[in-house]
Amino acid sequence: MNWISDWALPKIQTLFGAKRDVPENLWIKCPHCGEMVFHQDLERSLHVCPNCGHHMRISAQRRLDYTLDPGWARIELPRAPADPLRFRDQRRYGDRLREAQQKAGMDDAVAVAHGTIEGQPAVAAAFEFSFMGGSMGAGVGEGIVTAARLAVLQDAPLIVFTASGGARMQEGAISLMQMPRTVIATRMVKEAGLPFIVVLCDPTTGGVTASFAMLGDIQIAEPGALIGFAGARVIEQTVREKLPEGFQRAEYLLEHGILDMVVPRGEMRAMLARLIGFLRTPPAPAEAAAAEAAPLAAPAAG
Repeated sequence: MNWISDWALPKIQTLFGAKRDVPENLWIKCPHCGEMVFHQDLERSLHVCPNCGHHMRISAQRRLDYTLDPGWARIELPRAPADPLRFRDQRRYGDRLREAQQKAGMDDAVAVAHGTIEGQPAVAAAFEFSFMGGSMGAGVGEGIVTAARLAVLQDAPLIVFTASGGARMQEGAISLMQMPRTVIATRMVKEAGLPFIVVLCDPTTGGVTASFAMLGDIQIAEPGALIGFAGARVIEQTVREKLPEGFQRAEYLLEHGILDMVVPRGEMRAMLARLIGFLRTPPAPAEAAAAEAAPLAAPAAG
């Protein structure tokens, strides 16, 4: 019998109190400047580093919380066929998919919700980058199509927050088919006369950039977001030229006319509300009355 471990230590712990379980994630290290930020300070700043302003990647759930008014509701999306090609590399795709679903608590890499933004109805879709890099397969395609149909049904603008590495390679040609599908979905929204706003978050690349993500009526990005199709190294090897500083970052794309604006996360909600107000402002009473009376007016004499 070891009297120190069996008798002395329990007595000491009883005297001074049992060891407390301390959470390991009280401090988060900024990936840009390396500063350690207290988790409550990070929550208050919407996961923007208070030291350098770096916009950290956030989950789809947080994105919807930060954007929509309290009381928003998430909708259940149609289930896409799991592992349609029975794909396998080092592991089975089905196993990877189940692991990602358990880790993220989502069926696929996009979440769709409806609610209001400062009192104005809106439908929002947010990508979850932690779900297989936010890659777009059949499930994500179904999510974007469902969001577009819901926007048309509710006569509400559609806002999509993208964060993706592109098409999901494990679904082959099926993933590539989601590019025209999502383009058609955005067309449905526009033909209904509804605003389609895209917020490009870090990173947005590949087939997502090459499809619906560049078709918004208004293109917004978060500061410092990586946006492009192919990687910078691939482009350098192809064109055999050194790329300029900040190439494929939001600020560079804004300077070259690819984006309409770069908006910090803390101002995003108010900006979206303003844009929806501009794009959906009802006509003045006098104009509405004149429009209604116009068809009833007698034709002018020839």
